[in-house]
Amino acid sequence: MLEAKNITKQYGNLPILKGVNLTIQHGEIVSILGSSGAGKSTLLHILGTLDTADSGEIFLNKTPLHTLKGKKLSTFRNKQIGFIFQFHHLLPEFTALENVCIPAWIAKRKTNEVQQEAKRLLDIFGLSNRIDNKPNQLSGGEQQRVAVARALINKPSIVFADEPTGNLDSTNAKEMHALFTQLRDEFNQTFLIVTHNEELATLSNRVLHMKDGMIV
Repeated sequence: MLEAKNITKQYGNLPILKGVNLTIQHGEIVSILGSSGAGKSTLLHILGTLDTADSGEIFLNKTPLHTLKGKKLSTFRNKQIGFIFQFHHLLPEFTALENVCIPAWIAKRKTNEVQQEAKRLLDIFGLSNRIDNKPNQLSGGEQQRVAVARALINKPSIVFADEPTGNLDSTNAKEMHALFTQLRDEFNQTFLIVTHNEELATLSNRVLHMKDGMIV
C-alpha cells in the first residue's frame, strides 16, 4: 500500500533522514521505535505529506505523492490519510461529534451521512453518551479516542500516529493500542505508529528501529 524510496531530509547543514526505504502492506500495524532525534516524526510527517522530502519518492496505493501539489495534494490527504498526534488537537468550541465530523465536512460529504458515521465510530469507541460534550468535559483518554474517530471518518487508506499514547497514563495507553488492534482486525485498517513505548510496539505486526536518520 505504502512505499517510500530513498527519502532524505536536512535542515540547514543537519541531515535528519539519510535515505529511508519503507514498505507497508494493507491491514498492517507497523511501529517505528527510536530515540529522540532519530528522525521518526520527520519521516512520519513526510510520508503523511505534511512536510516535503529533499529527495526520494513516496507512493500510496500507487499514487506518487511526491508529485502532488496544492489543492490536489490537500484533497488526496483529506480523503486517503488519517492523523493522530500526541496531543489530540480537538477544537475546544466544538462537541465530540462535531470534531469527528470536521474532516468529512471539509471533503463536502453529506451532513446526515457524516453524522451517522461519526456516531457509529464514537459508539465503537464507547463514547456514545459523550457526543454532545466539548473537549474540556472529556478525560484525556476520551479526547484521544475522539481524535482517533476523527482520523477514521473519511475511511482513510492509512492512519499515521505520532506518539499517540505519549500523553496518556499506562492504562489508557494500553487501551489505545488495543483499539488500534481492534480496528486492524475488524476493518483491516492500516497504521504507521511512531512511539517510544517498546512494550506497546510489540503489539504491532512489525517493529522498525530508527537510528541517526536510517531504519536499521
